[in-house]
Amino acid sequence: MAKKEAKTKKENSKNKKSFFKDFKAELKKVSWLTPKQLLNNTVAVITIVFITAAIVFVLDIAFETLNKHGVDKIKEVVGTNNSTSENVETDETTENTDKGEKTTEGETTEGNTETSNEEDSTDNNTENNPE
Repeated sequence: MAKKEAKTKKENSKNKKSFFKDFKAELKKVSWLTPKQLLNNTVAVITIVFITAAIVFVLDIAFETLNKHGVDKIKEVVGTNNSTSENVETDETTENTDKGEKTTEGETTEGNTETSNEEDSTDNNTENNPE
């Protein structure tokens, strides 16, 4: 067993040495950029990044503005619709009370305002005088 372990250690060290030799040989085969090409490519990448950032910034501002004004306009439309419907309901109830009519959820009763007042007074008397 000792001989087998010694052989594997020698093979591992040979493999490591050959790996680094092969690695160095492959790096020599690589075609490297000249400093001028490297500078040109770097400038191109940075320029494209800035142009893209500017486009995204402009679109962000545009959509934010549209969203802000769009939401405000929707609020105005909804607010005016609610206020006009409330005004119409208020006008209808004032007209009905002027005529002596009392409306409750679409039902109209004419001339019964005295009976409702009498019922209210009897309810108040029972609450004040518990038996």
